[in-house]
Amino acid sequence: MATTIEKAGKTRRRALAKQKSELHDSSSIEQCVTINRGPQELYQFWRNFENLPRFMEHLTSVRCLDERRSHWVVKAPLGKQVEWEAEIINDEPGQLIAWQSLPGADVVNAGTVRFEPAPEGRGTLVRVLIKYDPPGGMLGAATVRLSDEHPQRQVREDLERFKQLMEAGETESVEGES
Repeated sequence: MATTIEKAGKTRRRALAKQKSELHDSSSIEQCVTINRGPQELYQFWRNFENLPRFMEHLTSVRCLDERRSHWVVKAPLGKQVEWEAEIINDEPGQLIAWQSLPGADVVNAGTVRFEPAPEGRGTLVRVLIKYDPPGGMLGAATVRLSDEHPQRQVREDLERFKQLMEAGETESVEGES
């Protein structure tokens, strides 16, 4: 007879496998920026997820629940808000952070951020790859692409603000900040 813990583990594994299969037809975002700082410094700043709203315009908050899990609140189109919990699935200090949303997420998502030394010692390449299922399915994705809220542009602009913050110590004011 399986124990309660074994059953919970099997249930969680099935839910995560289902979630991964749900991402099969997802949208993808891939962006890269070179920042004149070392990989370890950039990794450490990013790995403290509560820093992310400082440069991610649509990110309202991130609350760390433990070393691997966090709760995310994001501004969505039409004045909406979406939330999810995410879990780190791969963490290589100074090099890589990979995550996936947990079952029950408003937006199913997964991704990686890589910190790679740039050629000739010219800083660090920060590469972001995000896969997500847009709310509203294909119709929702098409609507967002036609609006000012295109995720590809948002991530590119967020990375530019990250570059400003890490190189100059500040970013241009994000809408709503004083």
